[in-house]
Amino acid sequence: MAAEWGPAEQWRAALPQHAVLGRLRERAAAAAGPSRPGAGPRTALSPNLLLGLDGDLLLWDGDCSALHAVSLRRLGGPEPGLSDFQTLLCINPPMFEVYQTLLSPTQHHVALVGTRGLTVLELPKRWGKSSEFEGGKETVNCSTIPIAERFFTSSTSLTLKHAAWYPCETLEPHIVLLTSDNTIRIYSLKIPQTPIKVITLSDSEEETLTINKGRAYTASLGETAVAFDFGPLVPVPKNVLGQRGSDEVLAYPLYILYENGETFLTYISLIQSTGNLGKLLGPLPMHPAAEDNYGYDACAVLCLPCVPNILVIATESGMLYHCVVLDAEEDDEQSEKSWDPRSDLIPSLYVFECVELELALKLASGDEEEPLESDFSCPIKLHQDPKCPSRYHCTHEAGVHSVGLTWINKLHKFLGSDEEDKDSLQELGAEQKCFVEHILCTKPLPCRQPAPIRGFWIVSDILGPTMICITNTYECITRPLLSTVHPASPPLLCTREDKDVAVSPLRILADSQHSFEKHIRSILQRSTANPLLLKSGDKDAAPPPEECLQLLSRATQVFREEYILKQDLAKEEIQQRVKLLLGQKKKQLEDLNYCREEKKSLREMAERLADKYEEAKEKQEDIMNRMKKVLRSFHSQLPVLSDSEKDMKKELQTIHDQLQHLSNAIRQVKMKKEYQQKKMEKGTSPRKPSITLSAYQSKCIQTVLKEEGEHIREMVKQINDIRSHVNF
Repeated sequence: MAAEWGPAEQWRAALPQHAVLGRLRERAAAAAGPSRPGAGPRTALSPNLLLGLDGDLLLWDGDCSALHAVSLRRLGGPEPGLSDFQTLLCINPPMFEVYQTLLSPTQHHVALVGTRGLTVLELPKRWGKSSEFEGGKETVNCSTIPIAERFFTSSTSLTLKHAAWYPCETLEPHIVLLTSDNTIRIYSLKIPQTPIKVITLSDSEEETLTINKGRAYTASLGETAVAFDFGPLVPVPKNVLGQRGSDEVLAYPLYILYENGETFLTYISLIQSTGNLGKLLGPLPMHPAAEDNYGYDACAVLCLPCVPNILVIATESGMLYHCVVLDAEEDDEQSEKSWDPRSDLIPSLYVFECVELELALKLASGDEEEPLESDFSCPIKLHQDPKCPSRYHCTHEAGVHSVGLTWINKLHKFLGSDEEDKDSLQELGAEQKCFVEHILCTKPLPCRQPAPIRGFWIVSDILGPTMICITNTYECITRPLLSTVHPASPPLLCTREDKDVAVSPLRILADSQHSFEKHIRSILQRSTANPLLLKSGDKDAAPPPEECLQLLSRATQVFREEYILKQDLAKEEIQQRVKLLLGQKKKQLEDLNYCREEKKSLREMAERLADKYEEAKEKQEDIMNRMKKVLRSFHSQLPVLSDSEKDMKKELQTIHDQLQHLSNAIRQVKMKKEYQQKKMEKGTSPRKPSITLSAYQSKCIQTVLKEEGEHIREMVKQINDIRSHVNF
């Protein structure tokens, strides 16, 4: 086990001590000075300056306008180099502050995103033994492509609120931008200054009515888009296309979230533009309906890569809504809720569950008082897990949460079953709700300022599933991900078990739905955990003793309620189970002894039956022989011939006739022989002249005589055989 997990643990321990992070920590501490580093002014973009690429970490350095590449494989090797890294410099560095770095689907470009612009950095080629950039040069110049530079320069009041890559991997890279004028623009890297597609999310007349600060009335009411996300490639419904053609059109669904909690939908395809493709649909109705429309401070949306699509909507107050996107039925009254009365049926959002994240720790003011409700709120950024599609992660100013949806498989089973199948519905209703893990807390005390997360990434390759977090002071935190949600790796072909091999009944019992192991797991399941605490304030300034006591009391209470009490309960269940199993074991041992005695008696009885069977078999053979003799003697005394005897008589008569015929033939042959001998004895007559034969005639006569002699010899042989047969 140590040999298997050694490299993963090694690079996890070595990464926080890397020279790049040490240099950035010193620079951040020098820039902060004596003042305490706080969260700073909030922006529309949540910072995320970290990304991964094939076992390498790329961290953005704003002061140098460069990406630092750190090889995790080298850190996990036998000789980790804590000072080895590559620097990717921008030939044309961005003139704005970068808040996010986004890796393209083809993994050849990195988008540097800021509130006042966006620049795309083209990654250099990689080669060499370690597959490093340009063979391992320490500093590499990279070309950059400014996106919509003239647009952001001329429009000083506009800001970039959200950016994402177009999810297609086969086309040229395209970047999608959401700006503060409530418009989505799609740019191509070949034409970076002019959008190839524009989606207006509000009426132009409404945007002309602005208030003193330049914002529209829709913005003050929360009717502006704040985030969007693409879903997996799906066929566009016929009613959305507005045509009756039979050709299927594939497009990416784009879910657009407004600040007031409403969600709109449009289908985007850069290959086809038929019918009403790209038409804005919504707002999508949410069921069950809520008076507050599930909050007015929505900040992020995430579409999990599954069918049907599952949307995760996050609010600044820490609420997460898991919504299942299902097609609308014909009796749904959606035309009244839609902004376009001509629109047809649109999908609906079914809120499966609501989750409240503990952004800041809830501390109790006394031993017997309830925890104080915190009014802390901040924007939340949702990250999709590259290894497990049913899990995602939340980063915010106060820490990191990990959420796993364990009910997705049961949902797919229920949707794929018949309408009358109530078992799958009961399984879905009884399924455990989502699994929430509070991993990191950067605001453990109310008096402390939070330490925002500057970088977040999930390493999902052979280095081991690991979460990497970079704080605002460039502290690196690595945590291995739990295997509670994500499935195990599929077995290799060489290790695949034969289906014909019998499975142990105990294994079948352990894998059953109501197994005792799953019962113990449900008891030990924690609803609250003690996250890793990170202090962001000045190290010299000690926190108030009251808050420290509250924090200690809270941690003690969590350990007592979520660990010790549940372990005691599991212990009691296990002891009771052991007691029952001991009783069952005693009863089974008694049954086993009884079965052994029965087996012994059955074996003795089988031996006796075998002896009796042998005796009966011998008697049966003796009786059969006696019966054969009786039947033979009986047939021999019958006055009438049997059929076989008649056949034999007929055959003998035929042989006798043949013998008579052969006897006559032999007599004739003998007479001819005697006649020929007499002729030979008399010789030739002197009166007649002598006959001279040629050599050819002599040869022919000899051949004829030889053949006649052989024929006579064969006839004699047959006659002798017949005589011997008749005499026999």
